[in-house]
Amino acid sequence: LGLNHAPYSGSTMGKLAMDRTETTIVEAILKDDLARGDRALLSVAPVVSHLLDNSGPALVTDAIIACLRGMLEDIAVQILQAVDPQNAQKNASALQVDTLVEGLSDNAGLLDHLYALALEGTLTARLDRQLGIDPVLSPLLQELIASDHAAIAELAMKALAAQSRFVQGQRRMGLGLGELPAELFLSTLNSAQNNTAVTAIEGSDVAFETLRKRYDEGAGRLALFARLVLSMRGGAVAALDLEHAGLALFTSALAGLTRQSRDVAMFSCHERQTARLALSLRAAGLDQVAIKNQFVMFGPVERLHAAIAEIAPERAQEMLSASHPAAIPGKVAM
Repeated sequence: LGLNHAPYSGSTMGKLAMDRTETTIVEAILKDDLARGDRALLSVAPVVSHLLDNSGPALVTDAIIACLRGMLEDIAVQILQAVDPQNAQKNASALQVDTLVEGLSDNAGLLDHLYALALEGTLTARLDRQLGIDPVLSPLLQELIASDHAAIAELAMKALAAQSRFVQGQRRMGLGLGELPAELFLSTLNSAQNNTAVTAIEGSDVAFETLRKRYDEGAGRLALFARLVLSMRGGAVAALDLEHAGLALFTSALAGLTRQSRDVAMFSCHERQTARLALSLRAAGLDQVAIKNQFVMFGPVERLHAAIAEIAPERAQEMLSASHPAAIPGKVAM
């Protein structure tokens, strides 16, 4: 074919080349931000472990660390009471609790998960205080409870009850042992079973076996919300409206729609994880305006790259899938 028959003029082809260059630059910036976010997330467990080993001001002034410590202590007490039923009504000794907490704090996966829950509790309280977003009953959850489909309505009611327990637990810095995802529940019991705080208790092996048999991951809050998101099918994208869905359903939908663990979806809501949040929302199919509307509720909207919409959803998903924190434990099967 001759040059006169080329389908594009020189100026048009030049513009296309410029657009591709701009998109490549945007991707490079976002990938760099995402890599920095990865390094920050991967440092959570060792930093938190160090802070838990010290009784300095950080445990008092840092709400997330204090809540994380409280959840570890609550889990330790539950385990000690379960393996020593004759003294179930009594408080475990401080030495036993501290010894078990020290052992559990070596479980990096558990720390990552509890950190995510503590972050969720903190953000839930802030969104309630600043924006009036109900921490328990969101408009979308209310709509699901009123669904004509009995199964969905029942599931939404169970999720509501579980969310209420979670919010109450966060206020007292506690967490039910059975709320842990299966992998972390088992690794926590394995750590505790070999801890000196419980090895001397007669019959503890039988008690641990009973705990394992009674455990039901499907009854936990995270599994309930994951199943609720699945039940919404194509309508799950509606849960990416934070004010309408509430934080719990928002992050569960974000995780499900982008094939990330819920912990990572929650981490993306941290103000220092702006690239992850932007890419996650884009991967879920949101446009520039919709992304900005959600972004502004978590941090300075100035941190949102103006050209995020130039990244195709499929490309955003690829970038997220290549991100290292996708391997953080605590995933809920969907």
